[in-house]
Amino acid sequence: MLIRTEIGVDAAGIDALLRRCFSTAAEAGLVRQLREDGLLTLGMVAVDDDGQVLGYVAYSPVSINGVDQNWVGLAPLAVDGSVRGQGIGTQLVRESLDSLNEFGYGAVVVLGDANWYQRLGFEPARHHRLRSRWPNSESALLVCKLADGAFDDAEGHVEYAAPFNLPD
Repeated sequence: MLIRTEIGVDAAGIDALLRRCFSTAAEAGLVRQLREDGLLTLGMVAVDDDGQVLGYVAYSPVSINGVDQNWVGLAPLAVDGSVRGQGIGTQLVRESLDSLNEFGYGAVVVLGDANWYQRLGFEPARHHRLRSRWPNSESALLVCKLADGAFDDAEGHVEYAAPFNLPD
């Protein structure tokens, strides 16, 4: 299994993976729209020896109260059912966080399973007085600090890129 930054030829495989892993095509459409709008900050894939995409993670810009803090949001994360439980999702997140850190991003936000993401260094966003616009998301909104001082003066609403607000 090779984990690397996505390249153009991966787009169809990413789309197919997202359609297999989620109950609707919303995530595939979201990634396609982020890519078309130039809002895909980072996409990483896990590919097998034949180049088939078996895992994917994407990041796009987020703001706090409409202000760019040099943060990104993680969404979506997907691993093909045939290889789940092998640590591919963990590897994708860890390697992508390393890349984002090298690129100078301050923090990462995710709406996800708190138990799973906390193992990777995420913590509840509410500890920093951060919240999302989605109702009942407080326990699922998590943040991971990449840079010193990232949480200084960063309280309020986490706002995802426009494609997250489009209807399914």
